[in-house]
Amino acid sequence: MRNLLKILGKVLLIAGGIYAALFAVFFFDLDGKALFYGVEPFLVKHYDKMPRRDPLSKLYETEKPNYEYKV
Repeated sequence: MRNLLKILGKVLLIAGGIYAALFAVFFFDLDGKALFYGVEPFLVKHYDKMPRRDPLSKLYETEKPNYEYKV
């Protein structure tokens, strides 16, 4: 019985520590800050180097497409 109480106490202590850590992450918005300061600069640097076509250089088509269905 004594061993069961020791194990239960350790489990509750670990669960309380995990709960406190998750509460701190939520309260201080640490996950959002990590995304903003860590992930976003990497993504901006990566996607700014991508080649893009100029949508204004291509002429607009004024004719309607001809849809023909074979029956």
